[in-house]
Formats: sequence, structure tokens, C-alpha cells
Amino acid sequence: MESVIEPGIDLFADNLPSMESIRTLSESVHSSEKNRINFAEQVEANISRTGQKASLALGIGLYILGRNAEAADKLGKAADCKEKFMYRAFALRQLGQFQEAAESLQKSLEFEADTVLVALEKAATYRYASDFAAAEKELKVCANFQNVSAEYHYQLARLQEVQGLYTESVDNYKTALELSPKHQKSLFHLAFRCDLQGEEEAAIDYYKQIASGSLIYVSTLLNLAVLYEDNGQLERATQCVDSVLETHPNHQRAILFKKDIESSKTMFYDEEKEKKKTRKNQILETPISDFELSVRSRNCLKKMKIDTLGDLLNITEAELLSYKNFGETSLREIKAILEPKGLYLGMALEERQLASAEPADEALPPDGTEGLKSKPVDDLRLSVRARKCLQKLNLRTIGELIAKTDAELLGCKNFGVTSLNEVNKALGDLGLSLRSLD
Repeated sequence: MESVIEPGIDLFADNLPSMESIRTLSESVHSSEKNRINFAEQVEANISRTGQKASLALGIGLYILGRNAEAADKLGKAADCKEKFMYRAFALRQLGQFQEAAESLQKSLEFEADTVLVALEKAATYRYASDFAAAEKELKVCANFQNVSAEYHYQLARLQEVQGLYTESVDNYKTALELSPKHQKSLFHLAFRCDLQGEEEAAIDYYKQIASGSLIYVSTLLNLAVLYEDNGQLERATQCVDSVLETHPNHQRAILFKKDIESSKTMFYDEEKEKKKTRKNQILETPISDFELSVRSRNCLKKMKIDTLGDLLNITEAELLSYKNFGETSLREIKAILEPKGLYLGMALEERQLASAEPADEALPPDGTEGLKSKPVDDLRLSVRARKCLQKLNLRTIGELIAKTDAELLGCKNFGVTSLNEVNKALGDLGLSLRSLD
């Protein structure tokens, strides 16, 4: 049988590899379809083995393959040791059994597991469970590792990010990278955060640092491809997607994305169509930079990604005033720009609320989905591209999303078939769907 990329790491050898070696093995397994298939065959060849030692290796192997329920079961039959309790905790965490995972991590300390590593993994577990207070408590245990441990700053950044403390999280990602420049998880999440904040050049730089390594990280390359396509660098976008397909030839998202990029290459600019835009749209597309504003107001709007007059109609006074450093003086400046044009803050939001009260809403799913409709679209866990397109369409809740048709979504720039399929699948998993014109 052909070996996986790391021939020196044998999970089923007499002596179990170190956790660091197992992490390297896992990365290699997921770097290509071929490696994953080879490793899956290796696991299946050993699946009938019995005994506590075999159960430990098999449990870890099943966890690497994402077969978490089987992994937890196998590891439960292994002899007690730190590896058993650590990897069983990882499998339970993936299954959403967070309390059991935390208990397993705690149990590993009885077998000389690293105290700091366990505390950080418990913090991650509580974060996944949305128990932020418990996560903070675990991180305080490791506070003396500030400016020492990259993993500490990474876990702190992840917690701050889910709490909405974006500036602080970015600072901690950067600290992690100062301590360990090749800390891949920090690089990826920092790139992702920069992308969401509109800092595309920084995002591209961080993604490129990950992509320059020897292993293939699918999410990194696809996110990088999205950024390249958005910037009109279609050949570079194609190269990223081709790199994914070279190692993962059946990756459906990459296949569809490549079709989108090829379609983009044949798009043309319709000058006549642009000339027919309404006067209102032309006004709404006026850049904020065309108006005289104080430095404070301009910087605040830039950080909120408010680039045009139209963007201002999609935010309320309260939302603006809640932003750090944005006060009454800045608010008066904004109103002075809008009022002469018959516009006001939150105007677009009110128009959408009126539209949603019209009979078209009868096409929405029946009883039992009201709670889902009020949830934010972020809960759908969509890709960067799909999420950014929904932001451009000012779709903030699942209810607003399912009131749209396929055609309306596809009308948004850079929202292609790949993104549409992704949205349809996410909604389908909840028993919902986009509005149909039938």
C-alpha cells in the first residue's frame, strides 16, 4: 500500500507517535484526496484489530478521518493515557458533546498531559459551546504565557472574535504570529478577519503566506481565489482553484468556482445599460469621499465599510452612534449631506420593512420556521464570498434571505452558481428555501 506523505509517521507502529507527529500526519492526510484515500485504507486494514493498544491507534485514525462517533467509541476502549483522553475530547467536541469533552480533557491531566495545552483546549471547547465565561476562566489560567505562547494568543483571539471584539482579536492574532510566524491557524483567521473588514491586500498577503507552504490548504486557496477574482486577477484566481483540483479533483465547490471564473472571463461592459441607470441610483452610488467630512467621521465610516450614500441608508442613527468615536458632531455632518437630497439614515431599512409586509411574504415557509427567520445569516456559516454578497444586498436575517429569488441573488456582482448552491444547501438543511416565482 502506498504510504501517506509522511513515511516516517506510522500511527500503527509499536510505539504511538507524539501528538505533534500525529498533527503533522493529519495535515498530510487532508492535503490531498489521494492521501486521504490511502490513509482510510490503512485504517480499514487495521479496523479488525483488538486490544487496548490497537483501539488507541484506531480511535485516533478515525478521528483524523472525521469519523468522530466511531473514534469516541474506540478510544473509550483504549487503555487510560493522556492521548486517549485528549483525542476522545477532540472527537466529542466535534460531536457537540462539549461537557463530556471538557471532562475528558480534565481527565488527561491525571496522566501527565501538558497543563497549558489542556487549559487552552478546554477554552476552545467552552468557546464552541458558547460558554464564554468558562472559556475566559480557562485562559486566565494561562495568563502568564502572555507574549510567550502563540497558541495562547490564538485562543484568546478566537474568543475575542466571537465576542465581537474584533480590534483586540486582530492584535492577538498578530502577537501570535510575532511569536510563531508560521502559526497557520493564526494566519488563516487573521486573513479571514481582514477579508471581512475589507482589508483585501492584507488578507491576500496572509493567505499567500499559508499557500507558500508545501501542504495544500483548500479553504486558504479558495478564499484567495475569491479575492483575486474580486480584484479582476482572473488568471491568479484560476491558478488557486487549479491547485485545489490538482490534489482534490472531486472537490465540488472548487469545480463550480472554476466555472464561475471562466464565465467572468467572458463578461463584457454594457455601456448602454449603465447609461440607463436611474438618477436615484447614481446619487446612492456617490462615494462618501466626494463630501467634506472631518477626519474622525471619515475614519469611522471607513472602518464600518460605509463607502457610498446608499450605504448610509442601510444603517440607523443608533447603530452609528454605538460605534466607537462616532458622536453627535459626526452624526450632524452625515445628516447635512443626506437631507438636501431628500434622504435620511435607515431609509432603505424602512423601505424593506414595508416591502416585507406585502403579500409576497405568503411564499415563505409555513408555520414552525418563524424562529429561524429571525436568526442572522451568519448562522448559515457561508463562505466569505457568499457572506460578502449578502452584505452588499443588506440581507441580515434568514427571513430576509428566503424572501429573495435565485435571480435576485445572482444579480449581485460576484454572486455566482457556486454561492447560490451553497446558500440553497444551507437553507435546505434547515428545511427552508429561497422564494419561488411559480
